[in-house]
Amino acid sequence: MVCGLMRWQTIYEARWILAVAVVATGILSWIFPWLGLLGLLFILYVFYFFRDPERSSPADADIVVAAADGVVAGIEEIEEKEVLKTKMLRVAIFLSVFDVHTNRAPIEGKVTFSHRTLGKMLDARHPDATTLNEYWTWAFEGAKTTLVVRQITGAIARRIVGWSKVGDTVKKGERFGMIRFGSRTEVYLPLNSTITVKVGDRVQGGATVIARLS
Repeated sequence: MVCGLMRWQTIYEARWILAVAVVATGILSWIFPWLGLLGLLFILYVFYFFRDPERSSPADADIVVAAADGVVAGIEEIEEKEVLKTKMLRVAIFLSVFDVHTNRAPIEGKVTFSHRTLGKMLDARHPDATTLNEYWTWAFEGAKTTLVVRQITGAIARRIVGWSKVGDTVKKGERFGMIRFGSRTEVYLPLNSTITVKVGDRVQGGATVIARLS
């Protein structure tokens, strides 16, 4: 493990996956050595997937950073029905199984809402995934506004992890949770925000500027 790429809180979420993989690899190596090699490759992939590099976030309070690594899958005006219950701009980010899956606060502020909703496990790119899949909604109250972030599971992702709790104060870019394997993360912003990314752009959580607050 390389310092700066791995983090114990993140790799701890892989403990059962690694335990099963190590045992299975040992058994397979004893029966069929070439299958043991596949098992070893899977173990290396798990460490790769659960990497969690350090990131630097812009200090400007008007700047909003991406809440996840991945590709911008959609930008649209939509009704946010769970927390603020008003029309907002939604920036959706799709995370493949090769992206870092740690989620980071888009602004500095206080966690004022945190709620998990059970649901289906559709492909995260499915148009109904945002409403039908299991998701975890967060609200971050900053100096200028409150932003909503939603972690959504996918066909492969089966577990959302929350590290922060209501009442916590987080810095911009600070880790508040993660999703295991391919998934989707959405950031809801005020309508008067200036979006600085476009569909298809690749972003890095905690580092890429996705919007500027009015």
